[in-house]
Amino acid sequence: MSFASHTLPIYVCGCTASGKSALALELAQRLGGEIISVDSMQVYRGLDIGTAKASRAEQALVPHHLIDVVDVGEPFDAARFVTLADTAVKDIRQRGKVPIFCGGTGFYFQAWQGGLSAAPKASAELRAELEATPLEALLVELQSKDPQSYERVDRSNPRRVIRALEIIRMTGQPVAPATPPISEERKTRIVGLEWDAEVLRARMDQRVDAMFAQGLVAETKDLLAQGLEANRTAMQAIGYRQVVEHLRGERDLAETIALVKLKTWQFARRQRTWFRNQLQVEWVTANEASTVSGWADAVASMR
Repeated sequence: MSFASHTLPIYVCGCTASGKSALALELAQRLGGEIISVDSMQVYRGLDIGTAKASRAEQALVPHHLIDVVDVGEPFDAARFVTLADTAVKDIRQRGKVPIFCGGTGFYFQAWQGGLSAAPKASAELRAELEATPLEALLVELQSKDPQSYERVDRSNPRRVIRALEIIRMTGQPVAPATPPISEERKTRIVGLEWDAEVLRARMDQRVDAMFAQGLVAETKDLLAQGLEANRTAMQAIGYRQVVEHLRGERDLAETIALVKLKTWQFARRQRTWFRNQLQVEWVTANEASTVSGWADAVASMR
């Protein structure tokens, strides 16, 4: 398939440090596209180094949307992403450009493409009760009441586990899987980069080292002054949470860097599983000898 024949938006997905941002940038330049960030942390102003946010030069080269949308003290969720993504897509299309989604928060993209489930709104009282319960106890309850949801959910993410139990307790029913039909106007080509696991892990480790060298600790100090700790969502960002703990004296810098590398790898494994199970991805095989231009050529040749 040639680039000239592309009429659908594209979603470039993949694990952390896989090169998806570089591929999206290349595709945007070839197609006359603009990038819509699909990243639950890049929406926050100031979370720059730790989220590998597009540089000013990259944003000047190709317009980026849904970056730096809210201050670090403000809430942000999938519903707001859907609203803003709708606006961005319409704006991009009106100017004759191609929307290119890019990022690792696949749930946000899935919500835009297929809609959010009609789950009940959170109860503040119930939410407080669940948040005060140890994660292990929450998982036992979830497994007993909804085994299928227990298998689907990210069991290391307390927010996801708590939300599932909220729905179960409030409705008395299992959590329905998010598999709504996709409308014609939201059909999208989904492509991703696949690496050998050990090579990808080495790329992640190099990225973490670079983030600390670029000033992740100093950036985190600045964000703490802006209210980072009060935002439960932003505090889930890998790197920032561990640096906050380091600044509290919980571990030294070397241990912190090692922990961030481990957490990044664990997160990437969960990302890989999610993309394989939840989306129909056309995978491009990447290796140390391949190039961004070569990846884009591979996308162009897919049928």
